[in-house]
Amino acid sequence: MKNNIAIDGPAGAGKSTIAKKLAADLGYVYVDTGAMYRAFAYYFLSNGIASDDEAAIAKACENVDISIAYVNGEQQVLLNGENVNGVIRNEEVGNMASATSIYPVVRTKLVELQRKLAEKQDVIMDGRDIGTVVLPNANVKIYLTASSAVRAKRRYDELTAKGVECDINEIEKDIIDRDHRDMNREVSPLKQAEDAVLLDSSDLDINGVVERMKEIIREAGK
Repeated sequence: MKNNIAIDGPAGAGKSTIAKKLAADLGYVYVDTGAMYRAFAYYFLSNGIASDDEAAIAKACENVDISIAYVNGEQQVLLNGENVNGVIRNEEVGNMASATSIYPVVRTKLVELQRKLAEKQDVIMDGRDIGTVVLPNANVKIYLTASSAVRAKRRYDELTAKGVECDINEIEKDIIDRDHRDMNREVSPLKQAEDAVLLDSSDLDINGVVERMKEIIREAGK
């Protein structure tokens, strides 16, 4: 059986950054499930499909293939064979991903792919429902969170460092709204798995979170 680590938590908690570093340190394959949903969202946006047009989204899913490949150690998210790493990280795509991930047809297709990846190799997977739905038998489950204010500040710093003008209050409002959507959707809502370890990163830096996760993994292996 392959070793699987599931990291769940709300938007902006630092899941992807932490999971990537942890995977590199442990020699696991990092599967960015959020990027896979964003790739779907990018396809919908590029083809003028509205987030509330469920019929069009279901039809579009028939034409979408999303896979993950590693090139020179870098993960590439491939949308119908095209590397879309550089176009799926903006706010518009993120909001579309949150709005369209509620549809069963989108989630079903991606969950199947994610499980196949986990069956073949040791993986670290992060998202909203990894420990509860995608990998319910994962060896280790961690629920990573932080206050909305801290998450907004992190996002604000990230955007301003790139020269993007933004309002920290609007960012926090978007985060709170996204939390509400993710936690209250009918299909696979965001929640902490019963056997997951809660880790609040509000007062920790990246290295502090990674070291705490390694402790949790070591404890689980005893």
